[in-house]
Amino acid sequence: MTSIAPDGPPRKVIIGVDTHKHIHVAVAIDHHGARLGDLAVSADTGGYAQLENWARALGRVDKFGIEGTGSYGAGLSSYLRRCGHRIVEVNRGDRRSRRQNGKSDTLDAEAAARSVLAGTATSIPKTADGLAEMIRQVKIARDTARKGRTSAIITLKQIVVNAPAELRESVDGLPDKALIDRCAGYRLRAMTTTSDSAKHSLRALARRWLDLDAEIRAHDSVLDDLTAQASPTLRDGYGIGPDCAAEILIVFGDNPDRIRSEAAFAKLCGTCPIPASSGLTNKHRLYRGGHRQANAALYRTVIVRMRFHQPTIDYVARRTAEGLTKKDIIRCLKRFLAREVYQRVMTDHRARQGLEPAA
Repeated sequence: MTSIAPDGPPRKVIIGVDTHKHIHVAVAIDHHGARLGDLAVSADTGGYAQLENWARALGRVDKFGIEGTGSYGAGLSSYLRRCGHRIVEVNRGDRRSRRQNGKSDTLDAEAAARSVLAGTATSIPKTADGLAEMIRQVKIARDTARKGRTSAIITLKQIVVNAPAELRESVDGLPDKALIDRCAGYRLRAMTTTSDSAKHSLRALARRWLDLDAEIRAHDSVLDDLTAQASPTLRDGYGIGPDCAAEILIVFGDNPDRIRSEAAFAKLCGTCPIPASSGLTNKHRLYRGGHRQANAALYRTVIVRMRFHQPTIDYVARRTAEGLTKKDIIRCLKRFLAREVYQRVMTDHRARQGLEPAA
């Protein structure tokens, strides 16, 4: 650990932290960019307290710039937030800078601090301490179960294709659910033929599918309750079910006011047009970044509205008559929906905070 003791009145200090699984490395700079010191601490409560005390001893702590606030830095971010500090999320340094200056934990921590000082790092991390974090955790379990269920039915059908003719013909043409029920009910006997081994595998896969299906329904029930608690106004939106609402609320986090505007939310979801003009050419292109799961949730909601929501049906008809393609219309609708979703979520957030809706 190295540091420079402050002289005179307390100075403004910015701390950059490079986080890892077992240790965190911090570098302090002042508001002029002068380096004040560095510190390596263990990634546990004792290390968090040591880092916080060290930072306070250097002067008046302005901000902490932390890499990985959603992974290895989550515990540190939560601890410092409870201590009353302002936290800024810092993205990993660009490769060009690393090629020029090298790579080490201390250099990364210093780069994090300087990006906060320069104003290039301004993102406020999620607090991850409320309903949105609960939804995220349940959604992870649901998504892994859904992937497992899909894998089980695909593998089961592949075994059916390669099974002996008599077994294959007995289940040929059955709908998926009937196929699952038939295979799950197979009775096993001595393993003497390839039909016996195929039935053994089919029964195991079918029962796995049924178990995962029951697990997914249980997760859906929990998500239904949690999303209704987190944002009832969002759930009132046409075509926004528990799954889509969960993805949207995960993007907002437990502190949705960190997203400054509906335009910022649209960019976060990848639904904003990006200028692509040059000279006399004036046009926009698609934005391929953003949270792709949230983008997919908006897409699914738009597709439902295009089929069943009369105002959306009328809009599609009008824009089609104007010469827009279906893809262009869907992009417009996703942008409109992003604005609507932002307003719905923020309405509930302001109600919980006891604030009046913004004009």
